[in-house]
Amino acid sequence: MGEALVMAETGNVVTAAAPTGHWMHNLDPVALDLGFFEIRWYSLAYLAGIILGYIYLLRLIKKPGAPMARRHADDFVFYVTLGIILGGRLGYVLFYKPMDYIADPIAILRLWDGGMSFHGGLIGSALAVLYLVKKNGLSFLRVSDYALMCTPFGLLFGRLANFVNGELWGHPTTVSWAVRFQEPPGGQVWGPPRHPSQLYEAALEGVLLFLVLWLLFTFTRARWKPGLLTGVFLIGYGVSRFAVEYFRVPDDHLQGLAAQSGLSMGQWLCVPMLLLGLYLIFTARGRDPIVVGAGGAIEAPPPDDDEYESQPA
Repeated sequence: MGEALVMAETGNVVTAAAPTGHWMHNLDPVALDLGFFEIRWYSLAYLAGIILGYIYLLRLIKKPGAPMARRHADDFVFYVTLGIILGGRLGYVLFYKPMDYIADPIAILRLWDGGMSFHGGLIGSALAVLYLVKKNGLSFLRVSDYALMCTPFGLLFGRLANFVNGELWGHPTTVSWAVRFQEPPGGQVWGPPRHPSQLYEAALEGVLLFLVLWLLFTFTRARWKPGLLTGVFLIGYGVSRFAVEYFRVPDDHLQGLAAQSGLSMGQWLCVPMLLLGLYLIFTARGRDPIVVGAGGAIEAPPPDDDEYESQPA
């Protein structure tokens, strides 16, 4: 750690030799530059998460126990997309930089500058689902179960996009897989080797959480217990995010909160998720499922004592 770094200037970026052999992040956040218009990986990540989530939802509702018909799913993706974008942006404004946006409210509209909150997007999506179920007489918790089955796609691609952008990095470390980022993102200096906390979150919130939900949906009767899959998602995401926050550097303007309270803003926002998740899991058996048949009619679920035959989702 005490070795001197040899500095050299390449173009507009001041680089430093990495005697420990750590990879130096040089990924371009712009996927396609047309000169007058840029397409960024972060935008493509949102698009890919929504499209793959929708395709997966259509597969899920073909299985026995679906809480909605195809026509509901088509409306669902529109409303939830609005909830993700509006909720994610407003959540970031309220949770992370309220004073900055009070001073410059027009900046709220500058989505291309970055700044989205998962917790805000989750609240926005929940409100979108609430509107959909009230409009169509569906079960909120059962639709939520299916919606959150699809959410890991967006989490995976979103965290990978954070890594490509060279943002939301982790604390300095000497582990062999550490990464050196330009600090600040797109800045002039290579920082010390850091935990690639974006990839930790992608693996836990994206890959692992998807597998857990898929296994429960496919090989158990979880889909027939309203709120159970929602509770598992909330617990899975909450635990993953809470743990990774110990490796991740808090935003500059929130480091005081982390130092004073011992928890980062992300961890504080996970606490109600964990409590709600536990409640939903422990109370799931007492709720009656509402199942929508192929023609859109309400059907009764199979009795608990029927033999359950799983089919991969």
